[in-house]
Amino acid sequence: MQTECSAGAYEFPASYGRRVVARFDGGRMSSDGGVILVKQADDILGLSRRFAACFRDK
Repeated sequence: MQTECSAGAYEFPASYGRRVVARFDGGRMSSDGGVILVKQADDILGLSRRFAACFRDK
C-alpha cells in the first residue's frame, strides 16, 4: 500500500550553528540504516548486555 506524504521537508532546530533538515524525496531507500547507529551506540554503552543480565534463563 503506497502512502502520500504532505511534507517535502521538515526542519529541525539548528544544532551547533548548522541547519538540520529532513527531506523525504530520496526515492526508494532502505530504512535499516538507523540500526547501524543503534548497534554502535549499544556497543559503546552496553545497554543490551546490562538489560539481558537482569534475567535468568533456566
